[in-house]
Amino acid sequence: EVQLVESGGGLVQAGGSLRLSCAFSGFTFDDYAIGWFRQAPGKEREGVSCINSIDGSTYYADSVQGRFTTSRDNAKNTVYLQMNSLKPEDTAVYYCASIVICTTSPLDFDSWGPGTQVTVSS
Repeated sequence: EVQLVESGGGLVQAGGSLRLSCAFSGFTFDDYAIGWFRQAPGKEREGVSCINSIDGSTYYADSVQGRFTTSRDNAKNTVYLQMNSLKPEDTAVYYCASIVICTTSPLDFDSWGPGTQVTVSS
């Protein structure tokens, strides 16, 4: 069973940065792509980014393009989400999830972490 655990969330001022981590265990990390999602109160869960394992290709939502960067360290079984120039509208619970190949729908992802809270103050 794949297990994912996010860390690195917290409170930051607008314009600041945070780096989230997603620790993976249970199966072969190299076989999985990892997506990042977020959910703000009263809103649907939305895709933020995804990184494939096979070629390292990455995908980003338009709302975070140019500000967020996802990367993976296969030696550490960890995926990162570097978030720069944070805005109050980035406030949400952030989740990582696993899939074989990146897609846009959260329904396609197999396993999910419990989430980490990111709060951006204005």
